[in-house]
Amino acid sequence: MGPTLIRITTLVVKEFLAIMKDPKSRIVVIGPPIIQFFVFGYAATFDLNNVRYAVLDEDRSAESRELLSRFQASPTFRLVGQLDSGRQIGDLIDRQGARLVLRIPQTFSRDLQAGRPAQIQVIADGRNSNVASVALGYANAIVARYNAERGGAFSGSAAGAAGPALQLVNRAWFNSNLQSRWFIISALGGLIAMIVVLLLSGLSVSREREFGTFDQLLVAPFRSGEILVAKALPPMACGMLDALLLAAAAVLWFGVPFRGSLPALVVALSVFIVCVVGVGLFISSLSSTMQQSLLGSFIFIMPNVILSGFTTPIENMPRWLQLGTLINPLRYIVTACRNVFLQGGTLGTIWPQLWPMAAIAAVTLAAATWLFRHRTA
Repeated sequence: MGPTLIRITTLVVKEFLAIMKDPKSRIVVIGPPIIQFFVFGYAATFDLNNVRYAVLDEDRSAESRELLSRFQASPTFRLVGQLDSGRQIGDLIDRQGARLVLRIPQTFSRDLQAGRPAQIQVIADGRNSNVASVALGYANAIVARYNAERGGAFSGSAAGAAGPALQLVNRAWFNSNLQSRWFIISALGGLIAMIVVLLLSGLSVSREREFGTFDQLLVAPFRSGEILVAKALPPMACGMLDALLLAAAAVLWFGVPFRGSLPALVVALSVFIVCVVGVGLFISSLSSTMQQSLLGSFIFIMPNVILSGFTTPIENMPRWLQLGTLINPLRYIVTACRNVFLQGGTLGTIWPQLWPMAAIAAVTLAAATWLFRHRTA
């Protein structure tokens, strides 16, 4: 074992001991409530609008066009495409091109005219069970109004005065029972890892300053890079351990399916944790006391949670706020975790989430390194 590795190991052990012996932090919160007020006001809403949907009209009749016109006239739904075959449905929902697909069979108009029950199929993306449930409720309401208005349209048909019945057949992919627990718990590992890593790394340098041991650390035979690495590794280890334990509990205790690749989950969490530890060390290097570090950490945590799509869809936010979420690493880990758990994601399928996190990690680590060396010079 080389001298550099020995020094880093010694510092890592010291950091673990400091973390275990540190008393409960006392936080005085002033700024975060103001930030939360504005973020909740703009981002946190369960009202659905502009739900993306696609149509596969295999009947192409006047009746099917009349029904589809009601969806197009609704402010809740936004048409994003017309499909030509059933094979396109899977790919469209897999890449989240639409949240709903309306499929009207070839016998739709014939069944209505003959007085037989006519069916249309609504295929929903069940990864976000809340959005899927509410959107299916809106779809059912549109179909119910269509039924009520056409109730007497075929009074001379075999159905008599009662008229034909239109039945809506619902189907949700990836979360067939639309359990909101699957939606929340599958992404909870990333959220918990962020909180643990950010708080531990955020307190690492400021704790040394407040206890008066930081100057002793600087005069010891340690390079600034070694100190920074030693302060980053314990929070990363604790965050990864918590995230993996939570993932195991999600599967074994709550019954959330794990359909994807474990290496993909580990890689995604690792890249994300590197992003967060860079932010935490930046906050810690900037702070003089633990109270300032805790305040800075919570200012970062709450807006990132709300703007991540963890509870509310990003599509419901204003356009300018959606652009702001592109620099939020929690947005990408939430998507990656749900992809791995519910959709069967692999390293290839979560790559669109990995490279933005890697870019953010490079920026946060570079900023933390520069500030740490600047403050210790």
